[in-house]
Amino acid sequence: MPNTQPPQPDPDPELLRRAQTGDEPAFGVIMRSHYERTFRLVYAIVRHDADARDVCQEIWLTVWRELPKFRGEARFSTWLHPIATRRALDHLRKRRRWFDRFLPFDLGDETAEAAPEPATTDDAGKQAESRERQAVLQAAIEALPPKLRAVLALREVEGLSYEEIAQATSIPTGTVMSRLYHARRLLAQKPGAKP
Repeated sequence: MPNTQPPQPDPDPELLRRAQTGDEPAFGVIMRSHYERTFRLVYAIVRHDADARDVCQEIWLTVWRELPKFRGEARFSTWLHPIATRRALDHLRKRRRWFDRFLPFDLGDETAEAAPEPATTDDAGKQAESRERQAVLQAAIEALPPKLRAVLALREVEGLSYEEIAQATSIPTGTVMSRLYHARRLLAQKPGAKP
């Protein structure tokens, strides 16, 4: 699961200054340039497409409100990561409380998506095996506790350093390292879940 994405470029300082003073079109440019990466981070934590899109809306509303306070002492993306991570983790906590309160029974496998149609090419077996491995990996990641999933996503999806993850999650660097270790160990224990 190594990160292959280049670092996110910071917005143009003039564009950022205009957005900080309430210029909606300037903010829109910044949001569009950072939206997909933010969505991937949130999705890696919440593991649900519609929920990730809802959380991203909350994130960008927060960024709009808080942007005048951004002083530029860190990169814009470094400032954005803690907002996104906290919102995603808050969403998981709320969802868990709701499920615990209103759905105290096992839903089983009713929410599983239908399997895609098999390929008709010669490598159909390889494609099916790859899809199966991917499904096992996704299920193993979804089974991780949210705190472990968050640091794993920040490290493997976003490619942040331990120090950047510590800043994004407001936890000590040692705790980041510990959570990553436990997340990777749990993934390694799942049969067929190795990335």
